Amino acid sequence: MANSSRPEEDKEHDMPQISPIDDSKMSGGSQAFGQTHHPEQPDISHPPDGGYGWVCVVCVFLINAHTWGLNGSYGVFLAHYLDSSAYPGATDLEFAFVGGLSVSQALLLSPIATAAIRVCGTRTVLLIGVFLEALSLIGASHSTQIWQLFLTQGVCFGWGMGFQFVASVGIIPQWFSKRRGLANGIVTSGSGFGGLIYSLAANAMIQNMGLAWTFRMLAILQFTVNFVCAILTKDRNTQIKPTQHAFDYRLFKRYEYLLFLGWGIFSTLGYIVVLFSLPNYARSIGLSAKQGSVVGAVLNLGQGLGRPAVGYLSDAAGRINMAGFTTFFCGLVCFVIWIFAKSYGVLIFFAMLVGTVCGVYWNVCIIAIPFARSSS
Repeated sequence: MANSSRPEEDKEHDMPQISPIDDSKMSGGSQAFGQTHHPEQPDISHPPDGGYGWVCVVCVFLINAHTWGLNGSYGVFLAHYLDSSAYPGATDLEFAFVGGLSVSQALLLSPIATAAIRVCGTRTVLLIGVFLEALSLIGASHSTQIWQLFLTQGVCFGWGMGFQFVASVGIIPQWFSKRRGLANGIVTSGSGFGGLIYSLAANAMIQNMGLAWTFRMLAILQFTVNFVCAILTKDRNTQIKPTQHAFDYRLFKRYEYLLFLGWGIFSTLGYIVVLFSLPNYARSIGLSAKQGSVVGAVLNLGQGLGRPAVGYLSDAAGRINMAGFTTFFCGLVCFVIWIFAKSYGVLIFFAMLVGTVCGVYWNVCIIAIPFARSSS
């Protein structure tokens, strides 16, 4: 009996075994019947470090050249105001106040411009700034009294510059991460090269065309260039969806931001003093108006050459480290050279040297972005 059951057991052993269905294999196999496997998509919120970002670099460079660069030539206008009777009864302090008024208005307008970007978009705010800047220069060409110059070359110009600055300053960090310091250094050098050109051009136009037509020519030039740049500039707000607050009080709870803010205030104050007073200082030691404009132009040339280098080194050595070094070096140069500069050659040397390191705040101001992100 035992032997008779062996064949049946062998038959059962030889029958094919049916394995359970693997759901993962079925789902994978179903791709062959029409379902397409989609590869993992790249993170579009991450800055691409190039591409159309370089077009934005060129556009923001030109915007800076025709806003901060144009404003950087105010030392030439100041020297002309002090040596002429274009505005009878105006004091030296009132003329100096015009240049400071434009810068203060540009920065005080930042919360309003930020809120406007959130509602209207970056390009619209840029165009508002372009129109306001052109309007200010046209208005200044018809000014006959100092209070009119306050409203035009001071307040209105500052508003136009402020709208364009706030709308453009956040574009480059959206496009660049690893090369952010270099890219930001390039765009901020626009104010230096713009100041170089405008310092020489404004003085020549004032001497040959008069003050009124100088303002009108500058209005036409800046409107044409900045309008085109505003159209071509693109942000990445739809990809990264940034949180845009006109004012965030939570930043003041961070000691890092308070230190950064204090440094920015004093650094910018010193920068404005050098930028606006150097051409007039040249006149005070007996140099001509043309020589004073050349000194201002060399100062702006130093900014144009120095800011990309500072930006590049900031990526390698750290933005905070470069900010501390350049600020210290700038103050040292002012004490050691500027106080004793009584000749044209020494003043030219000082202008070039201090220009490479002054205004470094505009290179490293993007370090405030991590503060804002972490507080939101």
